[in-house]
Parts: sequence; C-alpha cells; structure tokens
Amino acid sequence: MLHRIKTLATLFLLCLAPAADAGGKKEDTPVVSFHMETDATDNPKMITQVPIGGNQVKYFRRLSEITMKDVVAFGPFPDDLGGNTYGMALVLKPNAKNRLAASTAVNIDRWMIARVNGTVRDGVRIDKPIEDGVLVVWKGVTLDEINLLDKTLPRIGAPDGKKKKD
Repeated sequence: MLHRIKTLATLFLLCLAPAADAGGKKEDTPVVSFHMETDATDNPKMITQVPIGGNQVKYFRRLSEITMKDVVAFGPFPDDLGGNTYGMALVLKPNAKNRLAASTAVNIDRWMIARVNGTVRDGVRIDKPIEDGVLVVWKGVTLDEINLLDKTLPRIGAPDGKKKKD
C-alpha cells in the first residue's frame, strides 16, 4: 500500500513539474521560424497543410529550417498592407547562413513560409539559393512583436551589436 502511495505522489509531482518550471511567465520573445515545403506523401505527423494564394494547399515541414537561435540581428520596416503591421529582415549566424544556402539550393521552385508565434505571416517561392544569410518576413509583424524583439536582438547596423535600450 505504501508503495502505491509513493508512486501516486511521484506521478502527481511529475504532472506539476512543467507548470512549476514555467513559473506562470509568458514567453517574452516572439518566435520566428521558417519552414520548407515538402511532399504530401511525407510522414503525416511531420507535415502541416497551409493554404497558399487562395484555394491552393501546400504541405510544409513542422520542423523549422531556421529559428530565432540562428538570428544575430533584425531590422523592421513598414509593410505594404497599409495598416499597423511591418516586415523585417533577419540576419543569420554564419552556420545558419550556410545551412540555409544548402537547403534552398535543393528546394528551388518550392515555397518557404515564415511563422511568427505559430501563425503563418508570409511565404516566398524559392527561385535561387539564398546565399547572403538574410531572410525577410515581408508583412504581418506587429509593433508589439518588434518591441519584444528589440529586447533580445540588436538592430541591423547597431554599433557593437548592442540591443536597443528601453
């Protein structure tokens, strides 16, 4: 009986562990990721459907090619939507730059989408390898997301790579 109580207590504590680890804090940094188009025949657990340009549906990898850990600086700019949203350029670390060049070289004529906080904000068709190490989200980034990125990443061209002060 004592063994059963210990087991239940351990399970109860393990269930609480993720909540205790998060501490009730909301993530303060927008999550930006880029995902490559794939085939509909790939493992269904590893792909997701995204509508592209009206009724056309494309399949994209759930695992991202590029994430925030690959970014060294960013630069926001007003987008063409005419609202309160922006675009942004992201400069990649050297190893991510090489990885992106290789990945885009083998994915010519496929799509790559940009997700910000899990929502698809933009997509581009790859016409040639991206070798300069700069990725652009052309639209849909909010001012709040830019302000949060300012707290963790320097702006492109900022002296000594320092982050913008509040």
